[in-house]
Amino acid sequence: MQIWNRTALRALFVPGGIVFLGVAGLAYSGWLTLALPALSFLYYCAVAGGMLLAWRFHASRTFLSLLVIFLAQQAALYSFGQSSFSTTVQAIAVLVPIDFLLIAFMHERGFTLDSIAPVGLLVFVESLTVVVFLGSSEGRPSPLVHLRHISDPVSFPRYALFVFAAAAVCFIVRHLLTRKPSDSALLWSLCGVMMALRFTGTPRVSTLYWAASACILAISVVENSYLLAYHDELTTLPSRRAFNAASMRLKHPYSVAVVDIDHFKRFNDTYGHDTGDQVLRLVATNLAAVTGGGDAYRCGGEEFMILFSSKTAAEVLDHLERLREKIELSEFRLRGQDRRQAPRGPDRRNERGRGKARKADAIRQLAAEQPSHSLSVTVSIGVATSGERSDFETVLKAADKALYRAKENGRNRVETAAAARRNSRSKTAGIA
Repeated sequence: MQIWNRTALRALFVPGGIVFLGVAGLAYSGWLTLALPALSFLYYCAVAGGMLLAWRFHASRTFLSLLVIFLAQQAALYSFGQSSFSTTVQAIAVLVPIDFLLIAFMHERGFTLDSIAPVGLLVFVESLTVVVFLGSSEGRPSPLVHLRHISDPVSFPRYALFVFAAAAVCFIVRHLLTRKPSDSALLWSLCGVMMALRFTGTPRVSTLYWAASACILAISVVENSYLLAYHDELTTLPSRRAFNAASMRLKHPYSVAVVDIDHFKRFNDTYGHDTGDQVLRLVATNLAAVTGGGDAYRCGGEEFMILFSSKTAAEVLDHLERLREKIELSEFRLRGQDRRQAPRGPDRRNERGRGKARKADAIRQLAAEQPSHSLSVTVSIGVATSGERSDFETVLKAADKALYRAKENGRNRVETAAAARRNSRSKTAGIA
């Protein structure tokens, strides 16, 4: 599966990267005119709103990340002006990336005790340690001193920068592999935290970065909900709901291509569902990179759709041919035994199902005896173009008929609805 493409990069920078870079530009340009109380109000609204969204959508990792941000901001704020200020900020710069890494590797199971207890206990111990350390410091100034005093940016030691860089690389890799908004949000939120800590001595700038970090995490909850509603989780392609919404915005002329994986059921029966998932990801990756301005969607099972706005079938035919050839030349290796085919114990079977299990075992044994572990896959494609008065359903049915004709003619080919009409006319003329 290709993990580094335009779609992945766009998802990495949007929306978290845009928010962070926008805030950084605002801070450095001198256009920041809001007073500190207003910025503080925005920050607390972002934290509270993000926690509420995370609780409502059972996003425990985002909730814990916001909790870490809140505790880190409070510790940095109340250590300002003390003799331990620099040490506290440097410690926070190390602890926050570590906490974010632990949160990133949590299993998202909602607000259950088993899922949040380990990280929650660690955050509690860290907070208690910071409170004891700050309590032992002398000469803490009043909050008014915090607001009025401005100091130079805080310098981080090399080990803190190393921990931050390691966490950032980890989040980038995880995002490219999983394409989940939570990983990119942790990356940009961590960047905001580090900038907030660096400018702790400048309250307005620091509060702006704290607010940006909380906003990025809050937005990730909405972004994740959008992806679940409009994107297929397995292939990351837009789903049928997104396809239906896009179809209503089309204007004549446009083309619809229906793509179906050849012999997909045979892949599942022979090699297992995990291999079938690999096939779907492989095809989806190529579909996402289709040329000609097409937008690919997974509409269920092994069926995919491609919409070409303002293009006719003749204009997109070459692009679909290149797509078909690219999929045909793509190969992938088997990952081993399908975990969903592994025996689950005698209590999960009955005597009636053992006969079917033996047949399945024989198929898998035959597949395992094959000398090559590399597999390739082909697709059949049918494409149709809208008419001046044709509705979308009519165009879609025409593309479906072209797809069936591609399968009848041997699969691994592209057929157009226009070609069907020409062929039928020629046959009629021959009969006559």
